[in-house]
Amino acid sequence: QVRLVESGGGLVQAGESLRLSCTASGSIFSINAMGWYSQAPGKRRELVATITSDGSTNYADSVKGRFTISRGNAKNTVYLQMNSLKPEDTAVYYCNARLIGAQAVGAFWGQGTQVTVSS
Repeated sequence: QVRLVESGGGLVQAGESLRLSCTASGSIFSINAMGWYSQAPGKRRELVATITSDGSTNYADSVKGRFTISRGNAKNTVYLQMNSLKPEDTAVYYCNARLIGAQAVGAFWGQGTQVTVSS
């Protein structure tokens, strides 16, 4: 069974930084892409950043220049370095992985980690 576990959320003040981590585990053959999505109260889940197996990245316009997505050496871990945080970044951040597993193929989600930025 595939699991994605996030960590690193918390409460910070505007202008500060946080680093989110997500590790995929289980019977996984390959991971095509991993990414981060955010969901603020009352809003839809939105893309923050993604990274493919060949290292190509994509960012939401609102985070370009402030957030950086990267993958660990083992390729089953993804990080999101969030700098210059703003109150509008407050949301639950979800890790996503598109992968091929021993028993399932498709998109998998973590349980989410709360990021709160105070002004």
